[in-house]
Amino acid sequence: MSETTQPHVPVTRRGLLRGAAAVGAAAALTGFSPETHAVEEKAATKGRIKQSIVFWCFNGFGGKWDMDTTCQIAKELGCVSVELTGPDQWGPLKKHGLICAIAGNGMPGAPFKKGFNNPKYHAEVIDSTKKAIDACAEAGYPSVIAFSGYKWRDADDPKSGEISRDEGFNNCVAGFKKIVGYAEKKGVTICMEHLNSRDDSHPMKGHPGYQGDDVDWVAGIIRQVASPRLKLLFDIYHVQIMHGDLLRRIEQNKDVIGHVHTAGNPGRGELDDAQEIQYAPVMRKLLEIKYDGYVGQEFMPTREARAGLRQAVRLCDV
Repeated sequence: MSETTQPHVPVTRRGLLRGAAAVGAAAALTGFSPETHAVEEKAATKGRIKQSIVFWCFNGFGGKWDMDTTCQIAKELGCVSVELTGPDQWGPLKKHGLICAIAGNGMPGAPFKKGFNNPKYHAEVIDSTKKAIDACAEAGYPSVIAFSGYKWRDADDPKSGEISRDEGFNNCVAGFKKIVGYAEKKGVTICMEHLNSRDDSHPMKGHPGYQGDDVDWVAGIIRQVASPRLKLLFDIYHVQIMHGDLLRRIEQNKDVIGHVHTAGNPGRGELDDAQEIQYAPVMRKLLEIKYDGYVGQEFMPTREARAGLRQAVRLCDV
């Protein structure tokens, strides 16, 4: 037998298992994981649902990815966007051939606290939103987020008195009418988000005090303004908490839905079998109503972020 000739060794199930165990042991010793380092197939291949990654979930509360890493993973998974970002973060998007499906409104701190329901903040919110619209128009990005704001007369002080539902509604209509013509001129859509006010376990799982916690109330404002450039951000997680009945509510609001967000409930975690929402039927319902906007993955990772994101993207790829 020459030095280069190897004896024939029969392939057995036990031998394969030993080989797999050896690879796992090597990974444990070196810190290398074949699952996370191998080039994988795209999770979104059908292209009927345009998927996006919401940056804050994987950069702040739930992960530590920088913008370039997030863009690279989005591209690998078959997503077309990384969203809720600002112009200072858009360089990597262009590098990776992605877009920002919906931009932040530019408000500092918690941007959902000060909104269109309070005339006290109209000048600040409108100015900030106009700047976001200008940036999106220049970049060719479609949407900017907007919020009702908290129901307190001073957004940071629950003891300052409450803005009534009717007053908040009318203030929102008046505020959006001041800016929607600008959005029409620039060809950018403002999407007003409905948020839940029930979950008080974490500052990004729920927003006690947020006035736009009734999806019908938010949709009513949008219909009252009656502009094609003001739409509803239908967040599946928040609607499930406040209302449920998701498929019917998508049908009822098909005329005003401009953007969609996901997350598992309860907990705003992964879209897995530990949560209650059936995401495949929800995605099929969006296709049924001929929704052609974007779906942003906005869950907070509780385990390996890339694996959870791959699972979510694949599940929504109907």
